[in-house]
Amino acid sequence: MFHGEIHQNVRQYINGRWETSATTGVSTNPSDTSEVVAEYARADRRQTDAAIRAASDAFPHWSHSTPQRRADVLDRIGAELLARKDELGLLLAREEGKVLPEAVAEVARAGQVFKFFAGEAFRGGAGAGGGESLASARAGVQVDVTREPLGVVGLIAPWNAPFAVPAWKIAPALAHGNSVVFKPAERVPACGWALAEIISRAALPAGVFNLVMGSGREVGQALVDSPHVDALSFTGSAAVGERVLRGATARRARVQLEMGGKNALVVLADADLERAVDCAVQGAYFSAGQRCTASSRLIVEAAVHDAFVARLRERLKALRVGHALERGVEIGPVADAERLAGHLAWVDIARTEGAEHVWGGEALERATAGHYMSPALFLAEPGHRIAREEIFGPLACVLRATDYEHALALCNDTPFGLCAGICTNSLKHAMHFRRHAEVGMTMVNLPTAGVDFHVPFGGRKGSGYGPREQGRHAAEFYTQVKTGYMLA
Repeated sequence: MFHGEIHQNVRQYINGRWETSATTGVSTNPSDTSEVVAEYARADRRQTDAAIRAASDAFPHWSHSTPQRRADVLDRIGAELLARKDELGLLLAREEGKVLPEAVAEVARAGQVFKFFAGEAFRGGAGAGGGESLASARAGVQVDVTREPLGVVGLIAPWNAPFAVPAWKIAPALAHGNSVVFKPAERVPACGWALAEIISRAALPAGVFNLVMGSGREVGQALVDSPHVDALSFTGSAAVGERVLRGATARRARVQLEMGGKNALVVLADADLERAVDCAVQGAYFSAGQRCTASSRLIVEAAVHDAFVARLRERLKALRVGHALERGVEIGPVADAERLAGHLAWVDIARTEGAEHVWGGEALERATAGHYMSPALFLAEPGHRIAREEIFGPLACVLRATDYEHALALCNDTPFGLCAGICTNSLKHAMHFRRHAEVGMTMVNLPTAGVDFHVPFGGRKGSGYGPREQGRHAAEFYTQVKTGYMLA
């Protein structure tokens, strides 16, 4: 009863034309594996190289386009995304498995990102007149510092946010005058194609934007290897990100990586427990825990540990897990069978290591065959693997802290550093935490998952590399600085 239209012939977009490929693939609905969502062309290295050449040929003209032209293009894309958010949210929910309200909200956010960067085309970016004019140390000399576009940027996006993450890569790349080769994850080709189809009608010159769908081994590696790709922005696993970094920097390309986290939510004894539990549920389990910002470590001060766990267990028991399009469902399926099997294996690992099982962690059956799992909660020790390694699913653990200082130490005891949150009514502890948490983003009395589109996004340590994404800070990656001297 939730079936939608099958998207036939989802193709590559190269040099202003839609192309088929020698091989094809399919994506299925994780809420109902009998439903094929997309049949898509899979690019090979030859097609990827053609897209890179087209982007390289188109760059000189686009890089000298006016801010007004770039702003008009981005505003048009953003307006269509916002106007079609319900339709495209339905597609996202079917292909990726987010519950429908979350999916619609993600498409709206993508539209807002494009609208924001339409403005950035005029504010301080490449060719926008937003540089600095400085006094020289020498009499009669004028100094100007300006930004210029990089060239061809390869954008490799993940499957878990198939509209939002591509938007915050594509929009600043185009706003600052670069040309783009975009590779979406193979898990979500229809979403990547839908975004590309909107962009294809936005009056861009041929070759400025290109879509290539296919495997990381072929398409991704071609982007990493090509001497004509001046910069690479990658969001995905730490293992793949390290390979991208080694390959691209070996030829001195600019690299930006976002690689996940093992984020903590600290709950102090003075916290509002209802708010803290709500932050934990939203941060750890919504979107089936498939967010790099998910708070999979819940670090709770001893005085409220048992009360917090008891309340969280009751909330988890009441959560509705089911088809992403079913009204009232709060958690949809995980992305695919491989990930479901991996998450269930983590439950076994946690038990084997001695973590105390509190709730969930079982495969679920629903009216349609899907990848359903009950949200899992364990009481763990800092050395347990479930407290150390990123799982990227609906599984969280609680760690007991003796006091604030111990909680902060546990929070920072990880090779990752994307984000961290704290629930407290102490301004002293909140301010200290914001300064001393070793992460790129902090939240106070808010879920760790949930960020704004106009401010920097990114992490430290093993979570990120290179300049931040989003907001005005995106210019640090998508432009290069030039200093000019002139005798007045």
